[in-house]
Amino acid sequence: MTLLFLPVLLLSAIIASATPAVLPDTAPLAEGHGGVGNWDGVINAEIDRATAARPQHWKRDFSSAENYNRSIEPNRTRFVHIIGASDARLAFDAPALLATLDQPALVGCGKSYDAHRVSWPAFGDVHAEGLLLEPRGRKPVAAVVAVPDCAQTPEQICGLAPGVAAESQFARRLAESGCRVLVPVLIDRTVEVRGEEGFIPYARQPMSSRERLFRPAFQLGRHLIGYEVQKVLAAVDWLARDNDSLGAFGFGEGALLAFYAAALDTRIDAAGVSGYFDSRQNLWSEPFDRSVFSLLTQFGDAEIATMILPRALIIEACRVPEVAVAAPGGSQGVVQTPGLTRVREEVARALKLADGFNPPAQIELITEGEGRGPCGSATMLGRFLAALKPGTTLSPDEGAPETARSKFDPRVRQLRQGHEIDRHTQWLLGKSNRLRQQFMAKLDSSSVEKHEATKSPYIDHLRREVLGRLETPVLPFNAKSRLRYDEEKWSCYEVQLDVFSGANAFGYLVVPKGLKPDERRPVVVCQHGGGGHPDQLVKDDAGAYHSFAARLAEEGFVTFAPSVMFPPTDSLVRKCNSVGLTQYSYVAAMHQQIVNWLRAQPFVAGDRIGLYGLSWGGKTAMRMPLLVDGYAMAIVSGDFNEWIWKTTTNDSGYSYVFQPEPYIFEFGLGSTYGYAEMAALIAPRPFMVERGHFDPVGSDEQVGFEFARVQRLYNALLLRPDNCAIEWFVGGHEINLGETFKFLRRHLGPVGKN
Repeated sequence: MTLLFLPVLLLSAIIASATPAVLPDTAPLAEGHGGVGNWDGVINAEIDRATAARPQHWKRDFSSAENYNRSIEPNRTRFVHIIGASDARLAFDAPALLATLDQPALVGCGKSYDAHRVSWPAFGDVHAEGLLLEPRGRKPVAAVVAVPDCAQTPEQICGLAPGVAAESQFARRLAESGCRVLVPVLIDRTVEVRGEEGFIPYARQPMSSRERLFRPAFQLGRHLIGYEVQKVLAAVDWLARDNDSLGAFGFGEGALLAFYAAALDTRIDAAGVSGYFDSRQNLWSEPFDRSVFSLLTQFGDAEIATMILPRALIIEACRVPEVAVAAPGGSQGVVQTPGLTRVREEVARALKLADGFNPPAQIELITEGEGRGPCGSATMLGRFLAALKPGTTLSPDEGAPETARSKFDPRVRQLRQGHEIDRHTQWLLGKSNRLRQQFMAKLDSSSVEKHEATKSPYIDHLRREVLGRLETPVLPFNAKSRLRYDEEKWSCYEVQLDVFSGANAFGYLVVPKGLKPDERRPVVVCQHGGGGHPDQLVKDDAGAYHSFAARLAEEGFVTFAPSVMFPPTDSLVRKCNSVGLTQYSYVAAMHQQIVNWLRAQPFVAGDRIGLYGLSWGGKTAMRMPLLVDGYAMAIVSGDFNEWIWKTTTNDSGYSYVFQPEPYIFEFGLGSTYGYAEMAALIAPRPFMVERGHFDPVGSDEQVGFEFARVQRLYNALLLRPDNCAIEWFVGGHEINLGETFKFLRRHLGPVGKN
């Protein structure tokens, strides 16, 4: 009897000692299933939530015009900040005439006005350029800043150059009607490849001129939109001195600027917005240079309109130059003619928001051709003039002005305008380090206790205003798992956790074998980089990761390698940006759920969880300890750098300005948190950098420059020198499996090495 049952007993013993196919307290993860799910849906819901919550940001007082403007001043201040119109404008006596020995400033003459080529100071060393149309022999009836689309030149909307139909030459028609008209030129969307004029030769990233100037400005808390709004407002500063009635009229991109300028400046009596007013819910699908961080949390076009009301707002639904802005490796955006139904709905929403005005505020909507007619129609211009100065009418069309012979090349002006903006942004970069130090001045690092007490407001600010954190409550784990690898020293499981509806955290859990009952081991969360996968961190000894999640398990650590969708789609990151979030917002939600789940495991020491990432994973390791609760330390490999310089300079092959990754840029980081400042907020937790001398993502000099500030903090101020380290090794963009392992053992140990 005993002999008969022996094989069964042996089989039972073998089964009992085998690695289970599913982790305890988890459901089976079916083959072919597992992943991070639909995070687009989460951010879409966040856009809807933010839109619904807009009213809480507005406290409109309709009791008087003065009280109304006072009540919306916080909204105007916020609007100035997010569009980057932050530089002080310059006072000037009058625009300067632009002339040379063979090219007079007078470029054309209509029957009742003269056209001069001019420039005027705006801010810093940046000038606006364009045309001044001055009534001849009479005082102007009103003054108008007339702003063309970025695909048009001032000469075209004044009838001095071909390219715009006579019926849409709105600057000329306003001058014929007795207005002094100042017409600025905008940066266009010509796709260019940098390679001359003092720049390192970059052939990798052709992109539109607007996007190229937008990228570094955005990182420094500025915006091409803000720069050009300032040019419009500088024109207003001058025109307002001698003109009782002042208007802003624009088409397409120019309408955006006229609209925004009128929202900010109550000296503008009437705003004409042609071919732009729309719902902005799909801001993420428009050209990248229109991205305004956190815009949708407080502002749609209806809300911006209420900052103009009860002053006159005339909107024209019309056909715009439709274009898909794209570049190899860059960001695609589309300019489309606003649908008339959406325009009407947004106008109605604006009037509802302004329902408290007495008498009621009015928005006039011109819809010739069912919203697809040409811009600057006679009806539109007539209504704009009547609103600007009652009794003023649109004069009969006088035809094209006489033009002087000219060798003028508008492309030279474009380059000059672009270079001035570029130079200003680079000047801001030079100041940014000092600004960050001033910003961090309230962080008291005279002791660990004071450091901990004073860093909390900065972390809160970073979470709310800079990187963004999803505050929506997460779901229960609903953990699922399946055995992926079963090796001699460790077992690896694929694990999926619910985070939000339809959106998951997913990764590989590697557990050392031989854990004793009730033994709790430290955990290293190992984050892959761009294009990576958890499998490479476990089973790719020859690659850049050198299977470091598995190697750490052999050292006795539990490891978890999250799978993160990287690189993310441009649309997902831009959706995040539209409501004040970044790519790190949804990554933080995944990491937080992973950390929470790890802490709940019986074999995990919940207070000893570290984060170690390579490349983009290194970017994650810089930021997650500030967005996620529960990380005890961080190791940054193949990424630590003078990050603001790297993302903003136009004079280095290391720069992201000319690289194809549009998701890199984080609004306002340049004046708030570089890597030294982020590390200061991680402190006094252990922090380490791993740097290969031949890593092409940066130079030893830049890494050393930034790390010196971190080391000074730990060594000289916090007196925690053992908590900060850097390893320089002979190698490239890779995990080195050297000093970082010792650092982990020192700060997360002890571990039972397998």
